[in-house]
Amino acid sequence: MKAQVIHSFGDPSVFQIEEVPVPTVIPGHVLIEVKASSVNPIDTKIRSGFVPAVSPAFPAILHGDVAGVVVEVGEGVSEFKPGDEVYSCAGGFKGTGGALAEYMLADARLLAHKPKNLTMEEAAAIPLVAITAWEALFDRAKLSAGDEILIHGATGGVGNIAIQLAKWAGAKVYTTASSPQKLQIAKELGADAAINYKQTSVEDYVNKYTNGKGFDYIFDTVGGDNLDRSFAAAALHGTVVAIAARSTHDLTPLHSKGLSFHVVFMLLHILNEEHRKQNGDFLKKITEIIEEGRLRPLIDQKRFTFDEVAAAHQYLDSNQAIGKIVLVNNW
Repeated sequence: MKAQVIHSFGDPSVFQIEEVPVPTVIPGHVLIEVKASSVNPIDTKIRSGFVPAVSPAFPAILHGDVAGVVVEVGEGVSEFKPGDEVYSCAGGFKGTGGALAEYMLADARLLAHKPKNLTMEEAAAIPLVAITAWEALFDRAKLSAGDEILIHGATGGVGNIAIQLAKWAGAKVYTTASSPQKLQIAKELGADAAINYKQTSVEDYVNKYTNGKGFDYIFDTVGGDNLDRSFAAAALHGTVVAIAARSTHDLTPLHSKGLSFHVVFMLLHILNEEHRKQNGDFLKKITEIIEEGRLRPLIDQKRFTFDEVAAAHQYLDSNQAIGKIVLVNNW
């Protein structure tokens, strides 16, 4: 089969199209004919060598998000059969094969049936970001109806899904973005208030929207210096959940406010096999919400094929994308 393979870490030019063996089906797994994938920041970090501890061995096939059709099932798999349309974040990390190929071997515990109202391309934009948002909002923050939450990064891959899931749960959603276009998209996604963080200070929007009290729940999808702004915007005994925390910070605000701080790294449930079913269960619930018409992917207008994966990675690294970057298998 054809695959995009890397033999070393580096810039996007390290991708090479090669002929490699089709994976052999093993117990508990299915073979998927890949129709589409999407790019996540973790994919570019793996390619560049930034996170070698979670990277697959060389020669490596990257990308976790996949949408496709089951062509073969292994022993012990009863939930899926050949011909089923499925989606998942199922590999591209240490000990697993990736989605940038004609076929992908995937642990059935990580899979869900593709939402009937999404195309393959739309479905491929969902798994990693939606599972991450679900874990952050409901498994860690325990968000429920009537709660108020500040979500940073409104039009990012995780942020746009988090807005929609929080609204589905009945929360009041405040969000941040950097331009009028992104603020408008945030409102269309359901945000109750959209804040231009380049024009409004933390103190000003905390005073405006919480009378100076701060937000009880904050989901930081940005990281870096923004994590300090999240601590500053939190209320006493508030909860902050982050997905980008590979950085150094003064934890004094956590102590002085008695904050709870959680970090979500959904790959851990793929790398540790005993946790894989949790990701699959999250995705099945997300499928139901999508089919109810309460959740949809925000996809960037630029489209790429598997032949163009280097260009897709360059585009993500440019920070110009709005929503997810999708790749269609053209092989």
